[in-house]
Amino acid sequence: MDKARELFDTMPERDVVSWTAMIAGYTQNGSAGKALETFKKMQLAGVKPDSAAFASIFTACAKLGVLEVGYAQNGLCRDALNVFELMKHSGTYPDIVSFACVPCACSHAGLVDEGCTYFNHMSNPYCIMPTIGHYVCIVDLLARAGYLEDTLNFIIKMPVKPVVVVWMCFLGACRSHMNIGLGVFTATSLFDLDPNNAATYVLLSNIYAELGMGDEVQNVRRLMKDRGIKKIPGRSWIDGHKVVHAFSVGDLSHPQTQDIYEKMEKMAWETKPTDYFPDSRQLLDAMEEKEK
Repeated sequence: MDKARELFDTMPERDVVSWTAMIAGYTQNGSAGKALETFKKMQLAGVKPDSAAFASIFTACAKLGVLEVGYAQNGLCRDALNVFELMKHSGTYPDIVSFACVPCACSHAGLVDEGCTYFNHMSNPYCIMPTIGHYVCIVDLLARAGYLEDTLNFIIKMPVKPVVVVWMCFLGACRSHMNIGLGVFTATSLFDLDPNNAATYVLLSNIYAELGMGDEVQNVRRLMKDRGIKKIPGRSWIDGHKVVHAFSVGDLSHPQTQDIYEKMEKMAWETKPTDYFPDSRQLLDAMEEKEK
């Protein structure tokens, strides 16, 4: 981004495309604050933002927790729906992107009826044909709420062929709601669609582990090994003071590693009086408790 900024500053003329490229670059690389600053400079320069610029700046606002703009991503789902209704009443025609955001907001709030109603409104009265992305949103909406049988029927009746992400979404819900029968069925479908996807094996293994089925966990892991499937290490992100920090298991690369682990240990001790216990069901029974 520093090199991009140097190049940008040497440009004799900057149009909306170049300004938007800088805003998007800052947003995607964890510098949402600089994205907002660049957006303001673009306005001061008299360059009128287009839809792409607004899309990037809304994402930056959401990452910074500027709740007046980034509603659905910050859990203010009712506010997101209110904005959608205001948009309709103002005479602005909802487009295909708008109808992807609304079911997503409903999903996080558990508003199943509202999400399905908005989805049905796409074709009538707005004459917008749903894409696979919209179907994924509804699958997530129904499955997250625990309507697994209804979700499966919805997937089967979809006019478009279910892609991997649809089944992955459903498998994740099967794990959350501990439905081993549908979980195994879904994993089998995924093995046929994408046999090299490590996430399928991991989710199925987690379902077995949480039910205490250690032998089945070992079978899944043995299948992964036989097929040469390797799990990509998980990573976590935290945004602090407009800087994104990434961590993986056993990661010691952060310059404040010692302080971080000391804080984690302190927090672990502070949670004990509240009867909090880490969930270690996904770990192998053969492991020592301390290792878990």
